[in-house]
Amino acid sequence: MKWGEIVRKYKIEWVLLEDVRVDKNFRIKGGKVLLHSTDKHEIYNRLLELRPKRFAVEFTGKIPDNLAVVLFLEGDQNL
Repeated sequence: MKWGEIVRKYKIEWVLLEDVRVDKNFRIKGGKVLLHSTDKHEIYNRLLELRPKRFAVEFTGKIPDNLAVVLFLEGDQNL
């Protein structure tokens, strides 16, 4: 599903995407929606159960200016 379609369908929700497609600037272009929720904790809890190989957790609403996002990778990720 394209990112624009995801945003329209799951307004102001957290989405767990698999098989994520990104552009050259690593902006989300699309992917397969595995789960969506207004509660980000539900997404993260299910992420631990599902353990998709290539995924992204994104918010479809406006991100507050005072929010910081941190990416943490543990172990050998073969990057």
